[in-house]
Amino acid sequence: MNVALYARVSKAQDQTADNQLLELRKWASAAGHNVIGEYVDEVSSRDTRPKKEELKRKAMLGEVKAIAFIALDRWGRTMSELVFEMEEFSQRGVTLISLREGLQFDTAAGRMYANILASFANFERERIRERVMAGLARARAIGKHLGRPKGSKDKKTRKRKTPPAKRPPNPYLNG
Repeated sequence: MNVALYARVSKAQDQTADNQLLELRKWASAAGHNVIGEYVDEVSSRDTRPKKEELKRKAMLGEVKAIAFIALDRWGRTMSELVFEMEEFSQRGVTLISLREGLQFDTAAGRMYANILASFANFERERIRERVMAGLARARAIGKHLGRPKGSKDKKTRKRKTPPAKRPPNPYLNG
């Protein structure tokens, strides 16, 4: 089978896609697949993942019939995104393959398991958000100033009272 490989890292300065690509290449070779391209988003945001968009476009045009990635969280960021794309690709005959979860989304069982895993990931993301919001509310309630120092315009004009290395950890923002 011809397969395209996709990898994503959030911060190019701190991370590299090499580990993901090595594992994907090893898998493709062992399974006897022909790798037709490697697509890597190194600096991405929620709205900009140019290599993923390029890969999706090629899949919609029928140039790519299978896409492999290391894990669900490297392909999609939200449950709704994953569900929509699984359905869209399924209708076009494009197979999505997640190595770590051992899922192929061209079957009903694969799509069901992916939905379950995406639900847990979404739940965890929401729980983290709840804890952060509770910590911020607690800090505000005791009068803690949050954000930039008052009167600062940008990072260059901000002044710190103490150097960052000497600043004690903030007990109000830990979950």
